[in-house]
Amino acid sequence: MVRRPAAAKVRQVDNPNPRASDAGALLDVLARAVAAVGEALATIPAEDRRRPGARPGQYHLDIVADDAMCAVLHGAGLAVLSEESGRTGPAEADLLVVADPVDGSTNASLGIPWFATSLCVLDDAGPLLALVVNQVDGTRYEARRGEGARRDGTGITPSTCDTLAAAVVGVSGLPHRHPGWAQFRALGAASLDLCAVATGALDGYRMAGGGALHSWDYLGGMLVCAEAGAPVAELDGRDLVVRDASPRRPVAAATQPLLAQLRGVAI
Repeated sequence: MVRRPAAAKVRQVDNPNPRASDAGALLDVLARAVAAVGEALATIPAEDRRRPGARPGQYHLDIVADDAMCAVLHGAGLAVLSEESGRTGPAEADLLVVADPVDGSTNASLGIPWFATSLCVLDDAGPLLALVVNQVDGTRYEARRGEGARRDGTGITPSTCDTLAAAVVGVSGLPHRHPGWAQFRALGAASLDLCAVATGALDGYRMAGGGALHSWDYLGGMLVCAEAGAPVAELDGRDLVVRDASPRRPVAAATQPLLAQLRGVAI
């Protein structure tokens, strides 16, 4: 069942077009966008949760959520790169919000309580601010470049696991072989999976098989990980900060030794 999370506490934004230097106003805009998605999802009848969207792999709920999210972000003068609607908003905007209105939409369609809205603001230097919110229970992960990461306002850190044999690893895709980890989980929402690494609930995360993700899937969770102290890399050595639909294969771990082991095994 899709439940509406508790309303976020958002202060009035005096500046409708926040700048990179005004992190508080930016975070408020992101929180309003998340709340708008939650309100939109709450209007979808249970019998319509599995209704398909306009393209393969898309659900009607994705489109409804995207419309609500983009209305808020565009209203604040922000450009958006969304999984559902591509690049929209003012071309001259200094800031780009890379967004997945419903990350884990299959989970949402099935009533599995592990799906989120993931938002990451990019400036000229890269990821600046991230907000990832579980749309079922309202758990909120946020990070700002150089200032750490928090879950529901409290600072977070990853586990201290540094050996694959002791690690519980989240995966995206189907593992073809056992690489030597203790256990693995395929939870179905990359942004929340990465945040689980940042909090120590998981020790690592990586792609399995030949699968790949897009920037809207992982950038929010990537910044949360990085600011919490969990290193993140790309399996093939490419830059993870992309501003288009180019696929990437992110891997995250609690520690550098574990990251090296996760990058070095075939799955």
